[in-house]
Amino acid sequence: MESCKEEKFVLSLDIGTTNIRCYLYNKSAEIVGKSSTPLETLYPEPQAAEIDPEVLWKNIQWVIHDCLKTSDIPASKVVSMGISTQRATFIVWDTETGKPIHNFLVWQDTRGDSISKSWNDSYLMKAIRVGSRSLHVVTQKDKFLAAAVLRFRTQHVSTRLLWLMQKYPQIKTLGKEGKVRFGNIDTWVVWKLTNGKVFASEYSCASSTGLYDPYILDWSGFFFNLLGIPRAMFPPILDTDADFGTCHADFFGSEIPIRCIIGDQQGAMFGQCCFKSGDVKLTLGTGAFLDLNVGKHPHTSVAGFYPIIGWKVNGKITHLAEGSANTAGTAVEWLRGMGMINKPDDCEKAITDCESSCGTYFVPAFTGIQAPINDYLACGSIMGLTQDTLPCHVIRAVLESLAFRNKQLFDAMNSETSLAINKIVCDGGVSVNSFVMQLTSDLIDKQIQQPSHSEMSALGAAFVAGLAVKFWQSQDQLCELLHVTKTYSPNKEVRVKYEPIMNKWCKAITRSLNWYK
Repeated sequence: MESCKEEKFVLSLDIGTTNIRCYLYNKSAEIVGKSSTPLETLYPEPQAAEIDPEVLWKNIQWVIHDCLKTSDIPASKVVSMGISTQRATFIVWDTETGKPIHNFLVWQDTRGDSISKSWNDSYLMKAIRVGSRSLHVVTQKDKFLAAAVLRFRTQHVSTRLLWLMQKYPQIKTLGKEGKVRFGNIDTWVVWKLTNGKVFASEYSCASSTGLYDPYILDWSGFFFNLLGIPRAMFPPILDTDADFGTCHADFFGSEIPIRCIIGDQQGAMFGQCCFKSGDVKLTLGTGAFLDLNVGKHPHTSVAGFYPIIGWKVNGKITHLAEGSANTAGTAVEWLRGMGMINKPDDCEKAITDCESSCGTYFVPAFTGIQAPINDYLACGSIMGLTQDTLPCHVIRAVLESLAFRNKQLFDAMNSETSLAINKIVCDGGVSVNSFVMQLTSDLIDKQIQQPSHSEMSALGAAFVAGLAVKFWQSQDQLCELLHVTKTYSPNKEVRVKYEPIMNKWCKAITRSLNWYK
């Protein structure tokens, strides 16, 4: 056994939507140091969601410094670093000066809405869909089926980047000349940490942009040509466990090897040890994400389950199918903002005062409603209010709606794949709410496991980074380090009771669709 003096550690930096966290792990995957700081999202105009890059950079340096300082572990003892980031949040910066042209556009930004609608309704896109459908009939190739149902969505980079190029026309010209660079948060952070030496992205992060082709495992020349986006400004794509350079010694006192970049949802999937086809992960954070491991080949969806890369580790690609709901933790935060609760834990206490939502229905669609409905013009709403409606009824309706959306995502996933489900695991801040998780288990009629670790995105990044330097030896060893602390088992009586309630909720959703047309 290593002495404390000889012991080494893996550092994980997790850049989420609302917080930046840093953790130090020992070989038992125990957290021996941690730090966190809030990450402010700016809303300078309607539909906007931005992050100040200078503030982000200062916060990243502070959180790593603080983690090392408070744990009394020097950077020289860190053998590897992994980075997990929110996805599809991007920036364009000047190649020579390194100065950003604008703030980060966060994945929640919907200013590309009108561009998405214009492209989706265009004669060109209609022709592409018809042609692709015909090619699928002739060739039976899945990539043509995917193109036949292609629709641009605001959470992908494509139409937000087009909106940005309208605001800053010079980006297109400079991009063709290689004078500006595009990066999601992962690319920009690595570029900053390595003092501008490494310009790269990674499969999971790239595949979450909507500008990546999982069938050829590269940036999509089709989309670049179709939308007029310069390919030259985009980074090369490396493996998830590639050598991404080292943090410059000036930042933390010693160089730290960066051996993992991974998107937050894929990181959580890896952290949950969902290594087999048929493994399912449900993350309930700011939004809800249901991910299914589909194995070696990309998934083709007609209901909005997006084909993404999970990771490429040890030279092997793992594909996922992902359905999402943008509103989850944000609905709980809305309750707090409305003064109905003081903190998230108050939700479960409040609903003990009412056995039902008393005919109140909440539609969690603050930024549209995603798979399988896919209406980005839908609005959030509360229906069924009467003079007798109490705050506890509204709180319960909000929590029920999150479980209902989980059920919709699960049913859509089942309709699109014949894979046998091995296990379903959950994580994220909202997953600690036992009411939401138990009702989800009841509705989908499946057991849901909750792990011993929290912050699974960070753990997944640490796992990959540790494997890359043989800090851990195998995926089997990682599975032994993870333990289930709670299991939710389905109750048929509850499922039957909620069938008419969910049907009425679905009716409420139809009233909220196409609101912003």
